[in-house]
Amino acid sequence: MSITIRMIGTGSAFAKNYFNNNALVTCGDYTLMIDFGITAPLAMHRLNVPLDVIDGVLVTHLHADHIGGFEELMLRLKFDYNKKPALFIEERLVAPLWNYSLRGGLEFGAGGRQTLDDFFRVVPFRAGVPQTVAPGVRLELLPTRHFPDMPSFAVVINDNLFYSGDTVFDPKLIQAAQDRGCEYLLHECQLEGQGLFHATLDELLTLPETVQRKIWLMHYGDNMEQFADKAGAMTFMRQHETYAFPPSVEAK
Repeated sequence: MSITIRMIGTGSAFAKNYFNNNALVTCGDYTLMIDFGITAPLAMHRLNVPLDVIDGVLVTHLHADHIGGFEELMLRLKFDYNKKPALFIEERLVAPLWNYSLRGGLEFGAGGRQTLDDFFRVVPFRAGVPQTVAPGVRLELLPTRHFPDMPSFAVVINDNLFYSGDTVFDPKLIQAAQDRGCEYLLHECQLEGQGLFHATLDELLTLPETVQRKIWLMHYGDNMEQFADKAGAMTFMRQHETYAFPPSVEAK
């Protein structure tokens, strides 16, 4: 089944011209949000997209540009919309998400003490084990290497689209995604500097052209336009744009 992805943001953690790299994924009548960072509430507001369109949220890891908007999301869905979406999250991240990132602002609310289960229908994942979460929507988490000792994950959607989350350059991960049948590789891209925690453009350019043609770049810095013609056979995704996979007209 085809899906659409609307990039509510395409920026790196510290980008100011671009919102945090978060995405709305729609398949049929189901809408999945991948991450919900600090700027996500404003991005949704600017796009005139109400929060209650979200049926489920997937968390790739616990950095603020990926979860920093959760407090507003959770409070508004619960108290403004009376909606309890699914939370798709690797099992090791469930307790830290609540205890270290959310509990301080959300535990004490209307009606007494709250828990994560008061806001979400929590659906724990185990990396490498796919789950069908809605008709036509199948997700699988793959571990990434981002910060040492910090669990972080990419997601494969419907066995043909790979969304990297945050990761250092990892050709084995890219190959694993292709081995699973992924024809579309949505990959983060650090434009300059050494790739200590993120894949750099220079590193991605070392991939064969046949692989580059599958790659759509995201999670980049404010100077992206300076690199628009320096990405080889890869394509930069654009903030607020909606992309269909498979594309109705091949873009590459």
